[in-house]
Amino acid sequence: MKVTSFAKHLTAFLTEYLPAQRGVSPHTIRSYRDSFVLFLGFLRDECGLAPERVDLDHLRPDVVVRFLRYLAQERGCGTGTCNLRLVAIHSFVKYLQLHEPGRMAEIQRVLAVPTRRFERGTVSYLSEKDLRTLLAQPDLTKPRERRDAVLLSMLYDTGARAAEILALSAGDVRLESPAQVHLHGKGGKRRVVPLMKATAAALRTYMRETGIDHPGRHDERLFHNDRGEALTKSGLRYILAKYAKRAATADPAFRAKLHPHMLRHSKAMHLVESGCPLHYVRDLLGHEDLRTTAIYARTNLELQRAALEKADAGISARHLRPRQPRQDLLLMLRSL
Repeated sequence: MKVTSFAKHLTAFLTEYLPAQRGVSPHTIRSYRDSFVLFLGFLRDECGLAPERVDLDHLRPDVVVRFLRYLAQERGCGTGTCNLRLVAIHSFVKYLQLHEPGRMAEIQRVLAVPTRRFERGTVSYLSEKDLRTLLAQPDLTKPRERRDAVLLSMLYDTGARAAEILALSAGDVRLESPAQVHLHGKGGKRRVVPLMKATAAALRTYMRETGIDHPGRHDERLFHNDRGEALTKSGLRYILAKYAKRAATADPAFRAKLHPHMLRHSKAMHLVESGCPLHYVRDLLGHEDLRTTAIYARTNLELQRAALEKADAGISARHLRPRQPRQDLLLMLRSL
């Protein structure tokens, strides 16, 4: 069977261009792959076009718009998810500009399909009280839970993404003063993040107990499961759910649902609340654009305003309330 130009370019885009030339993370490549799996499924089910027959001629702006409508109406995808699928298509057609210059006009029309605007919700994060409750749950007399205590502390202390923590090897850790870890961020970018003294001390003990501080284990993953394999995202979610349940039992006011990114959000919000400049928070989190970090400042302002309004109870605005007009003035106005 003849390979279509669409199949040829899509394969090169996912297997060569993104990982080798752009240095895109495996997570992003999987997301782009899934976007095109959905796109091909849409063409098959809604347009009667078998995947092996799809060609670049089918990558038109009207088809892309129909695909986005299909995601929203038939699959119930939210605005953010639809935008992510469109970003994958936009990235692919930008790649095509270099290899199919004769299609430049059509490519520009696809790139003109806009993302949907949506209001970002407020950031979900743990208060300092809830954070202390969570970190107090691991039983430090048990080796497995000592690992979990270090894992939770590092997730919060570094503000790292789950994938960044799980990708850490023993060689990425420096425990000499100043203690720090080297995180592997999105797009292959690396950043150095400091560790607080308590976290560094707990990590030193953990590495000594597990023998991972031995020079010969320099490239070994820092966190393992019970089978001695590298800890996975599902394993991390299980650990968080376990201690969130314990925390909710210890304190009924504790939020029962917890995800890895919430500890990252918590670190950022606590820094903003303490007055830390946004560009420091941006560098810690590994954001490229300060506007991404600004969501924490906006959330902080919303919380401050809500607290002020609750404390004020309308007292400060009383002098702004209009006086009631005199009765004779009302009579005069009515007579006009």
